[in-house]
Amino acid sequence: MDAYTLRALLEASPVIAAVTEERFKAAVVSPAAVLFHLHANLLHIAAQIDEAHKAGKCILVHLDLAEGIGRDRTGIDYLRQCGVDGILTTRGQLVRQAKDLGLPAVQRFFALDSQGVAGIHEQLQNTCPDLMEIMPGIVGKVLAAFAQTDIPVIAGGLIETKAEITTALSSGAVAVSTGKKELWYV
Repeated sequence: MDAYTLRALLEASPVIAAVTEERFKAAVVSPAAVLFHLHANLLHIAAQIDEAHKAGKCILVHLDLAEGIGRDRTGIDYLRQCGVDGILTTRGQLVRQAKDLGLPAVQRFFALDSQGVAGIHEQLQNTCPDLMEIMPGIVGKVLAAFAQTDIPVIAGGLIETKAEITTALSSGAVAVSTGKKELWYV
């Protein structure tokens, strides 16, 4: 599969099943067209790739989390030979190596604060992944879960609008920290 085909598939079916070994079979029978295998195992991955393809699914392996598969060019080549449709990784070098081997690469980024976001921009210029995954995808849900504890929650990082402050506070945060001085007057 090439990057353009993967993008078209995601446009038609935008929900990706992110799975571990335990939930792999459930994902194969789900309506999701794309699977992100987060904890692939060297002993099972070839059969799982085959199973996913027989079910009409596209499968990408998170190389950083794979067990027994090298986090290097040889590991990527092994997955390519097994028929994988692409890889996920946080590592720019692995993105470049996957692309050199003709595999689409999704680079995962953790957007924890404004400095982290600036770092993402820099990395993208160096790695040019086919797709990127920004995490966390939903902060309000995390705030709500922790707001139920006895420890008050402060929401911080990437707060740039009054609406984001309102969302954080309505999700259970007791306060919001921001470096954007315009918001200090809200």
